[in-house]
Amino acid sequence: MNEASALQDAVLHQMALSSVLYFSGGGGVRRFDMPIVNTVIAPDGFSRSAITPGGTFPGTLIKAQKGDSVEIVTHNRLSDTNMRRSYSIHWHGFFQARTSGMDGPAFVNQCPVAPGDDFTYSFDLAEQTGSYWYHSHLSTQYCDGFRGVFIVYGQYFLLIALIRFTLLSLDPKDPLKGLYDVDDESTIITLADWYHVFAPDGQNDFFKTGSVPVPDSGLINGRGRYVGGPLVDYAVINVVPGKRYRFRLVSIACRPFFTFSIDNHLMDAMELDGVEHDPVTVENVDVYAAQRVSVIVKADQPVGNYWIRAPLTGGSPTRNPNLDPNLTRAILRYAGAPKAEPTTERTAGVKLDDGLMHPIASEGPGKLGNGVADVHYVLNIAQPNPPFFDINGISYLSPPVPVLLQILSGAFQPQDFLPSEQVFLLPPNKTIDISIPGTGATRSIVSFPYPLTQLYPDFWLKVHGHNFDVIRESNTDEFNFVNPARRDVVPINGGNTTFRFFTDNPGAWFLHCHIDWHLEAGLAIAFAEAPADNIAGPHAQITLRNGRLCAQSTGRYHRKSSRLLFSYLKLYIMYASCKATITTICDFYNLYARAGVGRTN
Repeated sequence: MNEASALQDAVLHQMALSSVLYFSGGGGVRRFDMPIVNTVIAPDGFSRSAITPGGTFPGTLIKAQKGDSVEIVTHNRLSDTNMRRSYSIHWHGFFQARTSGMDGPAFVNQCPVAPGDDFTYSFDLAEQTGSYWYHSHLSTQYCDGFRGVFIVYGQYFLLIALIRFTLLSLDPKDPLKGLYDVDDESTIITLADWYHVFAPDGQNDFFKTGSVPVPDSGLINGRGRYVGGPLVDYAVINVVPGKRYRFRLVSIACRPFFTFSIDNHLMDAMELDGVEHDPVTVENVDVYAAQRVSVIVKADQPVGNYWIRAPLTGGSPTRNPNLDPNLTRAILRYAGAPKAEPTTERTAGVKLDDGLMHPIASEGPGKLGNGVADVHYVLNIAQPNPPFFDINGISYLSPPVPVLLQILSGAFQPQDFLPSEQVFLLPPNKTIDISIPGTGATRSIVSFPYPLTQLYPDFWLKVHGHNFDVIRESNTDEFNFVNPARRDVVPINGGNTTFRFFTDNPGAWFLHCHIDWHLEAGLAIAFAEAPADNIAGPHAQITLRNGRLCAQSTGRYHRKSSRLLFSYLKLYIMYASCKATITTICDFYNLYARAGVGRTN
């Protein structure tokens, strides 16, 4: 009998013996109000204007429970013309079943929210739990500070017996709960890069010189230092001797990866991107942009202060003398220790190998089988026109009409989409393999449902709308169909990488590099998954019933945007021979007349 079943039996036995009142956690609607504002902040001691969700960096922490739905009302109050003033928000890692319009990527799922407008993101968390985050998904805007954390805890039952109160986890999908004692706001650890230059300026310089912007500093929980800057107080993580802590490491970075460790402490890695895995004991772990890793750390050392280290890799200090990767630190402080910086030394140790991570039994490791995939796409990444990237000969450009709206207007075949060459069709209920051939010692990050790949020395890919099984790790010819690691962002480190997923979630989904500078340089494609099923049937999108996919029709009218978008829509109608009615097209026009375009929107 597993731990969760034994716990449930014990609770039922107790309920039979005494009068017990119990309440299930989760399953409600959680509402959040989030103004998006410009704020002058100095996380590393250098003051600059930034884009802050809720007025802070990192942005407002969103916490929910398994089974909840969320309504997040955002208010665009951005005014600083040095940065982009329109936005769209991606809720990274959530599947968005039937709410593809809430996924956030600009011009894939929605148009941007214009200055002065409000927009409500409403979606169901369903059965997902774990560590997630959110960020702007318009251009490189999140590099200017538009990023925050979103945690979904397992379901809990509150037991009240006589005068004793006990909080127990009865979620069978959280069988690792018994391995740690503390998992709350104090154990969330964000890893970020920080730039003194505004993102549009950094992007323009990148396009002119071919050199990706180098951060000025690395931050842990929003604090860090740069060379020659003020001695900003490092973030402090407080622990009690003997307690076991689940530290949720959340990379909210634009470019680098971080090597996380705590001096003199071991850690058990047990979550990758919202999916619990069998624990693996290590001494340090690489966390790439957009990845999340939970580690369990026992406070079993002598009372004192210990360095938490997360030196970043990605960008040479020779190109930005402000950067010292080793200044990315925080302090682990035991109760009773003096308030002082640590004197501990870093030692080399065992690094987490993702290939040794296997999903827990309740996650169904290897559930996609070992058969030949129904559809196999090979994505060849090249850079024939630096600094821009091509995938299979095409450099990604945002379509004039979001892919989701094209689907909802009747675009079902490749030739229906504009532009057709960068939208890949995925048939329903099929096993899909994506392979990225390597070209030597390069890295990329793939992210599902968004990030794809980053070339240069490093890139990581993300796919929206799905988790995937990494059935072939980089630089190996061996496949693992039995229990491969499952996550939504994967680094492409040199040799071939293959990941697998199942198309059970119709929608428009982005695949892109999660190095934001690379995404802006064309390292992305869009998937149109089961186009017809988005319109009718049990998986049909509900977005248009609940609200518009662009800014609501209150507020001012963008004449420039409307003229451009009207031209785009006329072109789309001619190009795609779409099946939409005139009413639908007019509705699209009203939606897109509100879209923000250009740097100052």
